Amino acid sequence: MSYNAIYQLTQAITLGATRHPEKEAVRRSGKALTYAELEMKSNQLAHVLREQGIRKGDRVGFYLNKSLETIIGVYGIMKAGAAYVPLDPFAPVPRLVFVIRHCGIRHLITSEMKLESVAEMIAQDAGLECLIGVPPQADLPVHTVAWDDVFTMPHTLPDVNVIEQDLAYILYTSGSTGDPKGIMHTHRSALSFAEWAAETYGLQENDILSNHAPMHFDLSTFDFFAGALAGATTVIIPEALTKFPANLTRLIESERISVWYSVPYALIQMLTHGNMDKHDLSSLRWLLFAGEVFPTKHLRALMNKLSSVRFSNLYGPTETNVCTFYHVTAVPEDTDEPIPIGVVCANDEGLIVTADNQPAAPGEVGELLIRGGTVMRGYWGRPDLNEKGFYRRPVFGDAYEDVYYRTGDLVQALPDGNLKYLGRKDRQIKTRGYRVELDEIEVALLSHEGVEEAAVYPVPDGEGSNLIEAAVTAKEGVTLEVNDLLQHVSAKLPSYAVPEKISILASFPRTSTGKISRRELQALAAIHNQ
Repeated sequence: MSYNAIYQLTQAITLGATRHPEKEAVRRSGKALTYAELEMKSNQLAHVLREQGIRKGDRVGFYLNKSLETIIGVYGIMKAGAAYVPLDPFAPVPRLVFVIRHCGIRHLITSEMKLESVAEMIAQDAGLECLIGVPPQADLPVHTVAWDDVFTMPHTLPDVNVIEQDLAYILYTSGSTGDPKGIMHTHRSALSFAEWAAETYGLQENDILSNHAPMHFDLSTFDFFAGALAGATTVIIPEALTKFPANLTRLIESERISVWYSVPYALIQMLTHGNMDKHDLSSLRWLLFAGEVFPTKHLRALMNKLSSVRFSNLYGPTETNVCTFYHVTAVPEDTDEPIPIGVVCANDEGLIVTADNQPAAPGEVGELLIRGGTVMRGYWGRPDLNEKGFYRRPVFGDAYEDVYYRTGDLVQALPDGNLKYLGRKDRQIKTRGYRVELDEIEVALLSHEGVEEAAVYPVPDGEGSNLIEAAVTAKEGVTLEVNDLLQHVSAKLPSYAVPEKISILASFPRTSTGKISRRELQALAAIHNQ
């Protein structure tokens, strides 16, 4: 299958509406949109956005739980020439206000159930001017457009010239300074990944894909974009359902899911608590996982249970989409050694460098750098991060440069050509599939007026992911309460970044140089959790 005619993401839906208009493009809780309906409704939204002043290159946010309207929003925003910015529907309002201000969101697609939080954003001078998806609100000083009004607009595609180098979306992830950072992906970088994924995993019209990941998480781009290229159907899994493994297993059976993509943690939960033996999972043909290391013991058990299913490990920070992959062709041996992250994807190139930016020798550990089609344009409004995050290698003297993204991950090339992942260079970790900066959590704790020092560290949870724990010391004369600290950081951080446990200590263990010994704190926490 060839996708060479596609140079922007929205064309996949337009072509789908032409080729198989009555085929379901997306489904959620028994309701669906065909390719023709998604094409028409996203065109109508694009016309509304243009009428409301959106122009090429603008950023439009959406702030609502995963729904059919979310997907209309994704494609409608891009058809208007803008970039979509998905906001975490469960994040604290101050964090959302930062994102809205930082990338200049003036138009927000939302829902009535989110209006209380939206009112708080407006009260905090977020800069919003127009809400789409809600009826008129007399108590809010912004313009509103209800969905009923959206769907009276023309069905035709707006005349907006979008090319592959234009921005398609911005995903905000944790930042080490305490502020989220916006990762800019173009139509080219998103399509480079989606086309590779559709080809590599043989996606077809009869496939049914799962959408397990939140929209602000990069895994969701596979479900919708690669699925749309193939003319497949994507089933949106409501957020509430993802918390119950037995419900997920039941959904795979009832929806006849053929390709599943999620973080390993979700699969481990289904393995241990999902009653997999009681359900018909014969529709599954491929399980894809990414976001964190899949513990080999759990992977081995899952592969033995689903012996007819193919498994693949996908690797890549949000900045690169997916940049390496590994087909798990046989059940791993009885060892704790993690499986490789594989080889670099087509249209990408990897480079392993030592600490002094020299190419690593065969088998030598170094940082993985990536250049190619899947790599982001850069960080929105952060020239400092752009300077730090890329490595420029002169070619032919100074004639031009090869530009690589620094993943910050340490790898080793194995004799068979596959890459082995060895961890982070910095203090960024994965928990439940989310990327979290430990420094950001420390910043949040230190912002409490009674905290003198703070240290945050990961503790393995025994199920393939990490728990986040923290320790603090109090300022002289101050008595700290754990509940108060948890409430404080919960107002500043997304739920997955809030520490599971906060210890209040009289003093911290120190290294010989006087620094806080986080390694000792981590070891003590691991012992206490046994």
